[in-house]
Amino acid sequence: MTSSGTTKPEILLSFDVEEFDAPLEWGAPITPAHQIGISEDGLTKLLGLLSRRGIPATLFTTGHFANERPELIRSASEQHEIASHGLFHSTFDKSHLAESKALLENITGKKVAGFRRARLQPTPASWISEAGYLYNSSENPTWIPGRYNNLHRPRTWFYEEGLMQIPTSVTRWRFPLFWMTFKHLPAPLLRRMLLQTMWHDRCLCLYFHPWEFSDFSHYRPPFLMGRVMGDRMLEILSRTFDWLQPEAEFLTFSEFVLRRQNAPVSPA
Repeated sequence: MTSSGTTKPEILLSFDVEEFDAPLEWGAPITPAHQIGISEDGLTKLLGLLSRRGIPATLFTTGHFANERPELIRSASEQHEIASHGLFHSTFDKSHLAESKALLENITGKKVAGFRRARLQPTPASWISEAGYLYNSSENPTWIPGRYNNLHRPRTWFYEEGLMQIPTSVTRWRFPLFWMTFKHLPAPLLRRMLLQTMWHDRCLCLYFHPWEFSDFSHYRPPFLMGRVMGDRMLEILSRTFDWLQPEAEFLTFSEFVLRRQNAPVSPA
């Protein structure tokens, strides 16, 4: 509760834990071992920061990364929610929904409730429900040239075919508040946009990638992706926590879903 007695807004913080295959998109060779290693380095730094700040997160993890680093994912699951990011980051098949869920549950010993498709590509809600998931967070309700145009889709959470859809946050005028925004906006403007959106929607859904918190400059990334990385990106995230933690409550996605499932229904 805030000092005025109102319920705090909720923040869903998530990280897409995947093999770092992005260099292949811009034509830079990278070995499978380095793809895993860069994400592992960033994830280790992130988990330390989250532990120091006492902040829970949801880690959307590919089955491939989890299979390569099972002890790291098992350890992370003690404090954070593990959800599915598919079986592989570079390929997708309908069967990967159930396969990745089973693999992650086997590694962590815990139920996997959520799914996020790699690169936020569309996946039929019926497929996700059939595989046993409770929610999907595979949509950025904005327009990203060359990726997707979701300007017609809802800005905040909604149900579709019985499945809870949790889009990543955008401002009221559909400016995306995703990982790339944090790399490029001046701090005062970013802070204002985050707080205004959070208080208007009563919720923020933010996502990043562990590899952003590692140094991948030797792969010569494009400016939009590589302007900020490593420890500097970690400092930006820590500063973001300074802004948001006093104002809001951090929840895992599953906690967010359960609150709404258990909410009392108003009489007709």
